[in-house]
Amino acid sequence: MSATSSQISHLDATAQAELVSSGEVTQAELIEGAITRAEAVNPELNAIIHPLFDEAREAAAGELPDGPFRGVPFLLKDLGASLAGQPYHAGNRLLKEIGMRHPLDTALALRFKSAGLVTIGKTNTPEWGILPTAEPVAYGATHNPWDTTRGPGGSSGGSGAAVAAGIVPIAHANDGGGSIRIPASVNGLVGLKPSRARVSEAPLAGDTMSGLVAEFVVAKSIRDVGTMLDWVSGPEPGDPYGAPPPERPYAEEVGRDPGKLRIALLTDPLTGDVPNPVVIEAAEGAAGRMEALGHEISRPEPPPIGEMMDLFETFMDRWAAGQAQTADMIGAIVGRELTADDVEPLTWALIERGRNTSGAEYLSAVSQHQLATRIFAGLYEDGGFDLILTPTLGDIPQPLGTFDDSGPDPMVAIEKARQFAGFTGLFNATGQPAISLPLAESVEGLPIGIQLVAPIWREDVLIRIAAQLEAAHPWADRRPAVFAEDQ
Repeated sequence: MSATSSQISHLDATAQAELVSSGEVTQAELIEGAITRAEAVNPELNAIIHPLFDEAREAAAGELPDGPFRGVPFLLKDLGASLAGQPYHAGNRLLKEIGMRHPLDTALALRFKSAGLVTIGKTNTPEWGILPTAEPVAYGATHNPWDTTRGPGGSSGGSGAAVAAGIVPIAHANDGGGSIRIPASVNGLVGLKPSRARVSEAPLAGDTMSGLVAEFVVAKSIRDVGTMLDWVSGPEPGDPYGAPPPERPYAEEVGRDPGKLRIALLTDPLTGDVPNPVVIEAAEGAAGRMEALGHEISRPEPPPIGEMMDLFETFMDRWAAGQAQTADMIGAIVGRELTADDVEPLTWALIERGRNTSGAEYLSAVSQHQLATRIFAGLYEDGGFDLILTPTLGDIPQPLGTFDDSGPDPMVAIEKARQFAGFTGLFNATGQPAISLPLAESVEGLPIGIQLVAPIWREDVLIRIAAQLEAAHPWADRRPAVFAEDQ
């Protein structure tokens, strides 16, 4: 291999695809290298729980679709998008025990495949994607490659750890309360949660929990994010609704002048929790960098949403109802009603809450969140803002075990999750696009993400300013303690 290709683990997906298209590296060599890297570091990280190495080798030996990432190694999270016949356990020991495999191809997984990506495995996730870490009883904890005593974020924690450690340059993730942005923040990656309905969940889901969940990826670079968003966006037949198409391809926004943006800095989550001063300082530092690039920063009064509704409890009404629905679905698969012995304590507590939430309460929660969406729309329109800037999280990466639910009250884990992820879940409720960028670090050298939030459907604005920040303050050369260097 040449000097260019000898450190493939350092490259983003676009650069790896260019090696294949130029003939410098074959697609089979690219996949074999990723498998070697996985075998080297995954025992320490436990990020990949379902290796699909033989299947990946077979795919790479044949003709791959001529998409923008032809031959690039990829990982699918073990929750959400999947291909027919793949293991699918969603962090649940019952599905693991019965050897559940996904019954069909999801639309998103087929779009990933058509982009030329080769799936080499599936990644760890907390049970049903509930917590902001990846420590399921079924598969054990994934470790953060920056500090293996800490969690990798969640629920897409396995994907985040694998990309940060250099196994693959990009991996599938999804986000129902921050599960793309949280692992991006704690692993030093880019994590974009697209607008509601930008990426289809077809054919098994329309809008999970009335639109809380968004599917996409965690990545190393903004150009990978723009190209991937172009490739996977758009509705599928039967979707309940869709997001309008962009003015131009998202890939063309990379390098485009964002102009002078008016950015509102918010450092107090509307849940009422108190963030670690370290992340507030990081957000203020990022605001200073944006101001130096010519943008206008202000600190408006937070919108009075917290005075009008209980954001956390209404979110939990929707979230718990979703877990009750999942329990019913798995019960149908296994042919009996689930019991507390089939799931973790927190999962069971949420199932019970969901079953005790009335249809009226659920619809009221959705309605209140729609009101919050309109209030935020007014903040942009009437307040004259283009973006909102916050810390991505309320604290630095947390030690493994922080979200343990084995005590007398498993809901304590959710309280801790709310304190940690108080900046992210709100924008699942409003459906706005939000991105976490690796713009800061703690004194311990741990990544701290900065969140930017655009008006609904304006991913283009996020990609423009994110690319500008990436160029001005690059993060590509940062390496965690556990990183898979090519041999």
